[in-house]
Amino acid sequence: MGLSRRSFFESTAGGFAGLAIGQMIGAVAASGSMIHHRPKAKRVIQLFMNGGVSQMDTFDHKPVLGELNGEKFDPGDGRLVESVTNSPGFKVLKSPFQFRQHGECGRWVSDVLPHMASIVDELAFLMSMNSPTNVHGLGSYMQNTGFTLPGFPCMGAWISHALGRINQNLPEFIVLPDPNGLPYNNLGNFTSGFLPARHQGTVIDASNEQPVRYLFPPAEAKHINDASEATSRDVLRLLNERHLKRTPGDSRLEARIQSLEMAARMQLSVPELFDLKDESQAVRRLYGADEKVTGDFAKRCILGRRMLERGVRFVQIWSGAGGPRNNWDNHANIHTELPNMTRQVDQPITGLIKDLKALGMLEDTLVIWTTEFGRMPFSQGQAGRDHNGGTFVTWFAGGGTKGGSTYGESDQWGWKSNTGTTSHDMFATILHLLGIDHEKLTVRHNGIDRRLTDVHGHVVQDILV
Repeated sequence: MGLSRRSFFESTAGGFAGLAIGQMIGAVAASGSMIHHRPKAKRVIQLFMNGGVSQMDTFDHKPVLGELNGEKFDPGDGRLVESVTNSPGFKVLKSPFQFRQHGECGRWVSDVLPHMASIVDELAFLMSMNSPTNVHGLGSYMQNTGFTLPGFPCMGAWISHALGRINQNLPEFIVLPDPNGLPYNNLGNFTSGFLPARHQGTVIDASNEQPVRYLFPPAEAKHINDASEATSRDVLRLLNERHLKRTPGDSRLEARIQSLEMAARMQLSVPELFDLKDESQAVRRLYGADEKVTGDFAKRCILGRRMLERGVRFVQIWSGAGGPRNNWDNHANIHTELPNMTRQVDQPITGLIKDLKALGMLEDTLVIWTTEFGRMPFSQGQAGRDHNGGTFVTWFAGGGTKGGSTYGESDQWGWKSNTGTTSHDMFATILHLLGIDHEKLTVRHNGIDRRLTDVHGHVVQDILV
């Protein structure tokens, strides 16, 4: 037969889901559980703020910046002060936003996050995260994979590999990107790397009328019927057998087969999952789902919660696409650019935490809020801030973390970390809460025992129950 697999799939794209049904008679390959101790969390939802959130304008209150505003930034000990793109003069820039203490824990929070300020007693803060890079792509890789280079599995893929599926009708790792586009590195942030391809993130465009493309044949494909699907399955089975003989050990075919099997099962589960009509008006108001500014992120947070309820293991929700604007990369004017982003996510994220708690899910659901790096304590141009890998903030909620707790601190300017918490520490802590010893979760690749935490990382016990 001269027909290639590529040509076959192109010629039968309309019957994509139909081809999957025939594969359902085979057993679904699943990863064996790698639980090392009793877990506190069984699922994760990660909220990634793409672009580099300014820590001294959100959660890291630095009064000294007000005292030194407009003066040349000088740490006073001879350390070199550098700017990533261009910050002439290195003039100290105070935060234009008021900070107030909130909750029993007394956490200082900027006025740009009034909703999150109301739930600080539910949050566990890592106040001195740092990154070895000030470059978006490299920083995003670091916060997702533990390495600054491409090609390594992301955290969602590692968790999928270690724990497998909860629900056979939905993927274990789903990504909901910003409707304006993918983040820096595009799909590289969700890759399975050298792990089996089936562990890569399933990207769903929640803003699209058809969030999962090609799940159903198009209405105009009248030629697709039971007989044509049966014939197609027979041809596909033959092509798969030939391909396996030519490429032993290649996980991509197995991943393709499993994706087709999954597509068939998702035909039943996805329509109900994306139908938000059964969400009450009270829930919609809680998230801000019907408001113009918050509506999109609120919808994705509600979908994320619904996915967790239905057995998705890891959900990642992104705020901000890659590029020079409409994200957290506030180079030009922190006064206007930062509030533009915080208004979109503040109420939905707070609503998510409150909703999970009301449903009794927060106890075994780990919520993570993070970004790739922070911003500088001095101005860029008139009122912007440049990239800063020296320190930034991450917080956890639920899943065995201690609400109202804090670990680490930055220096008096919010320039460098005093305690040096890394992405590897963050990963080690997340895996620990899921019942996984990060030092034992290894995969042999090119003669090296690779792991998410590389050769680093420690569990941050201070923020755990």
